[in-house]
Amino acid sequence: MAIVSTSLAPGAAALDIQSKQWYLAPMKADTMWKTSTGKGIKVAVIDTGVNPATPSLRGQVLVGEVAKSVSYHVTKDFNGHGTSIAELIAGTGTGGGIKGLAPDAKIIPYRVQLDSLKGKTEKTKTATLAADIRAAADSDAKIINMSIGGPLYDPDEEKAVKYAASKGKLLFASVGNEAQTKNNQIEYPAFYPYVNGVSAADRSGTVAKFAEHGTYVDLAAPGVDVPTWCDNTFTEYCKGKGTSPATAIVSASAALIWSAHPDWTANQVLRVLVDTAGRTWAKGQRSIYLGYGLVRPRKVLENPKINPGPANVDPLAADNYTGDEATPTPTPSASKDGPAKGAGATSAPSTVAAQDPDSGTSATTWVTLGAAAAVLVVGGVGYGVLRARRSR
Repeated sequence: MAIVSTSLAPGAAALDIQSKQWYLAPMKADTMWKTSTGKGIKVAVIDTGVNPATPSLRGQVLVGEVAKSVSYHVTKDFNGHGTSIAELIAGTGTGGGIKGLAPDAKIIPYRVQLDSLKGKTEKTKTATLAADIRAAADSDAKIINMSIGGPLYDPDEEKAVKYAASKGKLLFASVGNEAQTKNNQIEYPAFYPYVNGVSAADRSGTVAKFAEHGTYVDLAAPGVDVPTWCDNTFTEYCKGKGTSPATAIVSASAALIWSAHPDWTANQVLRVLVDTAGRTWAKGQRSIYLGYGLVRPRKVLENPKINPGPANVDPLAADNYTGDEATPTPTPSASKDGPAKGAGATSAPSTVAAQDPDSGTSATTWVTLGAAAAVLVVGGVGYGVLRARRSR
């Protein structure tokens, strides 16, 4: 597996980095934070590890809640990707660092096997994705963020995903950054049933050229010009891009909503995210580029009487149980028993240009980012690797 974001040239100095988080203004973060900051919600970040010592993450990372069976070096982020994802979700902004969209949420860190891990010990002692998902499912985390992915199906991972769903967890994963370089191959874990695939869009609401597409795309979020750490020295932020940061923003959006409505189930949180997403096409229809649309958590938070629907009904049941003819065929090395996901997809549009009277613009529901992406690779025993959604 690999991480699914990319870091480019270094960006502004740390003290100015929040001004580069362009999406906070269009998403009306300041207004949302008057209603919800994500307090009381824990997000499991399955990634390259999370450094709890950055100014923005001090006091935000619950290392003690990681099961011992998967705790090897969870705070040793060998790439900087996992720490960036954690900050985009729950960073406090202290010291001029990244301000997370859900700054009062907490992070439970998990480190996953990646091809880029050096040394046999590192690879064998670091947990597999299936083990991490099961551990997160047994934790107090309500949301599981996986800004990683790869082309190979693993039945153990699928079983772990189903287990997490049965425990009431809400799972998000990046759909991948290989639309232009790898023939738009499908990506796991985003392709598994019950995992909600996230794509990336730019400031105009247009899908990023690098973002993979298909009927396993469920939602989209800002993923171009988003600040991330340049590397694992944690000395400088870079401009970032990728479906990785977009996934973090969707997870943070879910945390804001769940914090405001703690009695809701994962089904209800997902349903309101889907129902209120920004789109120009009919409700209930999916774009293979932007899924059901661009996340707009403020639309939920500003309506205290919003109907979340039934607690025990999966809002994307058809996607989780029905075949997927529009999604690219798995690579030959993938198992033939891999699951099918997605139904009712439309071939377009790839942009959201609808009038949004509350956004302050006519065509966008976001803000502007920096340009960094990275790609990590996760090793799966007997099934090859997963490629994390971060590219350099």
